[in-house]
Amino acid sequence: MVKQVLKAEVESLGGLQLKCSARGFDFLIDEPENVGGSNQAMNPLEALLCSLGACKMMVARFFYQAQQINLHSMKVEMLGEIDSERLKGLEGIKVGFSKITTHYTIKADNTAEEIQAFISFIEQTCPVKDTIVNTPEFEIKIDAI
Repeated sequence: MVKQVLKAEVESLGGLQLKCSARGFDFLIDEPENVGGSNQAMNPLEALLCSLGACKMMVARFFYQAQQINLHSMKVEMLGEIDSERLKGLEGIKVGFSKITTHYTIKADNTAEEIQAFISFIEQTCPVKDTIVNTPEFEIKIDAI
């Protein structure tokens, strides 16, 4: 097995704005004004939903022809349910999403059964979903300077 290591870096830009970087590409993360941010970008949970939806879309785009799907268009909408009381430190409240729903809108010249099989393939093949469902080992390293 050949392992690949992907690297991402996050840097504070002041306030709650963050610069996220990987392979020479950057994007911003922020929070809405009502929680102290400047509302200049999506928050980390929204970025996670986007990453999950984008991964599902990439799997679809990579494999639709091999799966014999005559795809005309596709959209993925991600909905994440989260308890708004999560950051108050109350016992028994899950901090992260309690439910994530994927809503696929697909226009294709295929039967409902073929489209359902294709969606099942996407759900089984998406690396971001696999990472969320089958949590990886976490390791923390600290350089105190």
